[in-house]
Amino acid sequence: MRCLKRVPELTHRLALILALCLSLLIPLPAMADDSRITYAEIVSADATYILNADFALDFNPRLEEALAHGVALHFVAEIKIERPRWYWLDEVVVDQRLEFRLAYHALTRSYRLNVGNLRQNFDTLRDALNVMQHIHNWQIARLHDITPGVSHQALLRFRHDTAQLPGPFQLSAVASRDWQADTGWMEWIFMPGVAASR
Repeated sequence: MRCLKRVPELTHRLALILALCLSLLIPLPAMADDSRITYAEIVSADATYILNADFALDFNPRLEEALAHGVALHFVAEIKIERPRWYWLDEVVVDQRLEFRLAYHALTRSYRLNVGNLRQNFDTLRDALNVMQHIHNWQIARLHDITPGVSHQALLRFRHDTAQLPGPFQLSAVASRDWQADTGWMEWIFMPGVAASR
């Protein structure tokens, strides 16, 4: 008799545990990602094409907290230039990435930003983000790589590279948009030989 009385109690506890586990799998509502590209231009200079761009990055509290706890954050700017072809798929003539690594050092209480092979230290996160959100003179192609006088499609994107997060954080990034800082692709028509901006 005593065992039979405990069965409903155990069933009730198991149901509560199961409900709790399921609630952890459902992602909480995330803040909207307001990251965007505010300006972009491709200009020719010294036998190359260079990109200048400004981004407004939605650096939310989740990213700031991870950074403060020693997790390095990786961001990437991606530029593609495609030449349309009526008879086949568009030809990709430029496909470049510029990688950023942002880390906090508790001992020196400073932020370190690596852009490609360049490294810079900052006293505040705001200063580091300000530099990261402005790209100037990024050489993306040589003049002879792109056919002059032909319209091309330019695509630009800036995003948090969640694939570079440590393993446990990658799982969290899949379930929560709080880790997703992404401007999405901005597209515009680029005519080589003519300054083009958006």
